[in-house]
Amino acid sequence: MREAEPIYPVCNRNRVIFPEPPGGRPLAPEDYPVRDGNAMAETPIHGRATVDAVMPLHFFFEERSDVYVGCDKLVFYREGDVNGNVAPDVWVAFGVPKLPERDNWLIWLEGKGPDFVLEITSENTQLEDEGRKKRVYEELGVREYWQFDPEGDYLDPILKGRELGPNGKYRDLVLKERDGVLCHRSLLGLELCLEGERLFYRKPTRGVRLLTPSELYDARKKAEEARQKAEQARDAMQAERGREARLRRAAEAERDLQAAARQAAEARIAELERLLRAD
Repeated sequence: MREAEPIYPVCNRNRVIFPEPPGGRPLAPEDYPVRDGNAMAETPIHGRATVDAVMPLHFFFEERSDVYVGCDKLVFYREGDVNGNVAPDVWVAFGVPKLPERDNWLIWLEGKGPDFVLEITSENTQLEDEGRKKRVYEELGVREYWQFDPEGDYLDPILKGRELGPNGKYRDLVLKERDGVLCHRSLLGLELCLEGERLFYRKPTRGVRLLTPSELYDARKKAEEARQKAEQARDAMQAERGREARLRRAAEAERDLQAAARQAAEARIAELERLLRAD
């Protein structure tokens, strides 16, 4: 495979425009850009929200070889057009190989696009997320399109979902309160839940939350601390048992010495009595 010629993007508000490769030749797969020049997230808050939204899905679908989980990856939907693309923040495609990893996503080669999309939205990306991206996702047949507004710039509630209707247009999903949180059962086989300003996934059958990376780290840290405490308690118990065993052996040795001394004394007395009788 030949090395792709460099393509330098030009920013146009929230979207990036790529110049066509020179030469007027048909585009090969390696001609399509792999980066759009934008930062993954607008702010650290949006960055954490993106990581917390994508990593639990990676863990959840880890053993599924037919599910691809993407994050901020360029998805090209028109062959021959480097500007026919969109970069969803978090997305899932079913019925496609997980491996090998792709630098970008060419729908005409993969056979399909995302089934689920979640955009970490803000005031600056509102027009793009509510306008062009929504239209593109409808045209691509993205079955669920979600927006999460972690800073509450314009969404109320800050989680908004849409599903593709029979007419190929989006209709709003209604979040329902259950167990003290707003939630909706997604095509992912999970519930998307909103608790205050926090978005999380939950297994609907058992109500078990999927952990974010920071929560997973805390859980592992607590488990390690508990393991160390258990080992320390076991060591202390073994040490106490060893001390008790030493004390028991010392007491037995003392009893043996006392018994030997008593036997020696009794033998001495018996010898003296024998000598007295002999006299």
